[in-house]
Amino acid sequence: MERTIYREIKATRQVWGLAIILAGFVAGSLAAFFYVEHHGHIVTGMNNRIVWGLPHVFAIFLIVAASGALNVASIASVFDQKVYKPMARLSAVIAMALLIGGLVILVLDLGRPDRIIIAATVYNFSSIFAWNLILYTGFLGIVGAYLFAQMSKDVPYATTRKIGLLAFVWRLALTTGTGSIFGWLVARPGYDAAIMAPMFIAMSFAFGLAMFLLLTATLLRLSDRVIGDALMHRLGRLLAVFIAAVLYFTVVRHLTNLYTAEHAGFEYFTLIGGGIYTWLFWLGQVLIGGLVPLALLLLPGFGKSPKTPLVASVLVVIGGFAQVYVIVIGGQAYPMELFPGYEITSGSGLGGIANYSPSLPELALGLGGVAVALLAVGVGTKVLRILPTTLSDANIGQDPL
Repeated sequence: MERTIYREIKATRQVWGLAIILAGFVAGSLAAFFYVEHHGHIVTGMNNRIVWGLPHVFAIFLIVAASGALNVASIASVFDQKVYKPMARLSAVIAMALLIGGLVILVLDLGRPDRIIIAATVYNFSSIFAWNLILYTGFLGIVGAYLFAQMSKDVPYATTRKIGLLAFVWRLALTTGTGSIFGWLVARPGYDAAIMAPMFIAMSFAFGLAMFLLLTATLLRLSDRVIGDALMHRLGRLLAVFIAAVLYFTVVRHLTNLYTAEHAGFEYFTLIGGGIYTWLFWLGQVLIGGLVPLALLLLPGFGKSPKTPLVASVLVVIGGFAQVYVIVIGGQAYPMELFPGYEITSGSGLGGIANYSPSLPELALGLGGVAVALLAVGVGTKVLRILPTTLSDANIGQDPL
């Protein structure tokens, strides 16, 4: 095992071209923000029933993935796995970048982003949203300190491990807080479930590792650097474990809801009669985001290929967006039981399934947040020495396949 050398990536024509494309998405996001701010949220697909729209789907996916993107660094420091240590710096940068991208979407989707100052200075500790604001800012600070400790020659390794342990515990708390936003909303049958917290942790592991694999492979390709086949296979097997965990918690959640009579209506809506939400659940989340990548990673005919983990990661990301869409939008579309034991017959629409069609400004805002995250990763690898010159199996001490 050779000594790991870190170098910045060079600003090649490919890198500049990709940066310009991402900057275009950011510009489109800003244009969408000013358009919505000027005309109001009436120009979006959101309404009084669906108050968290497509931008929140993008934001929550990025925030959840940010926690999981720190997997590699946590495994390297907390569990002292030397194979993962060369990738620990990049893992920390990707985690912070994804969280920043998600928070940018949330701030711009507030309608009055200037009021974020109130949220940052006045805390209502009876609100889970106030807790999450502390968790998000704390995550950025702790992971930033963790990255500094990894890059500094003056910080002892024992100290770095302690900071890594703190970051590991904090990220679990962060994802628990995000899942609890939904799990503690007892008024909505689609959210009211304590298992939301551990399920979101499993989701973060899968989504974050998938994003890490895709971004690492892209950066290495842009800078003509190598990643070993055995290392890709190892990361792919780890991704398979996380995919299986997400499927497990999904099954447990729905079986639990089917057991309780108060959630039977929502389960029918999600599993059978929910239209687009049912299709997204079975085809997007379960099949594309779960069973297919799991089969690709575990079947002998596919699992040995170094490209298989990347294909599986793309499928996990697609399935992840479908899963978050069903949770966020589907949970709001299903009507709340405002008057238990009574049926609402007015023309207000409160008793039926809410209609929602995402608008172009919402899509632009969400894609802009993703572009911000990717640009942040690119800038980080350009100005900081966080990307190894090689991740070959020989360099990281991994036996070849």
